Amino acid sequence: MPHLVILYTAQLDAELNMTTLCTQMANAMLTVRDEDGKQVFPTGGTRVLAYPAPHYAVSDGGAAGLAAGGDGDYAFVYLNVRMGRGRSPATQKRAGQTLSDVAQAFFAPVLAQRHIGITLQIDEGPEVFDAKHSNLHPLFNKA
Repeated sequence: MPHLVILYTAQLDAELNMTTLCTQMANAMLTVRDEDGKQVFPTGGTRVLAYPAPHYAVSDGGAAGLAAGGDGDYAFVYLNVRMGRGRSPATQKRAGQTLSDVAQAFFAPVLAQRHIGITLQIDEGPEVFDAKHSNLHPLFNKA
């Protein structure tokens, strides 16, 4: 934990490099600090994964959108951050704003060319079961 999962309409693969977005979001997550200046998201636990949806309907994709001046080819991106409990509301907001700023900058060229909806949400526990097994944390926690 934390995990950022990005779901997006597949036509964006032809317009954007989603691996670049993943890297930018992971790097941004690692810059977030709490009120004491401590890194909020551990380097070894940060995950960003992006999945294109080959089948989708955005808005109506039809008559109403066309009547409103759209072309029926609408895109959508859903960014969902899942973090463990225990972070203050101010830290949660700081994390959300940091990631939102990165997403807005990344998608700015596409927003200028097409109709697209972008949603970023942060979810927090409670977990009913949470098992972890990793040898990544020691790699980044060397003194």
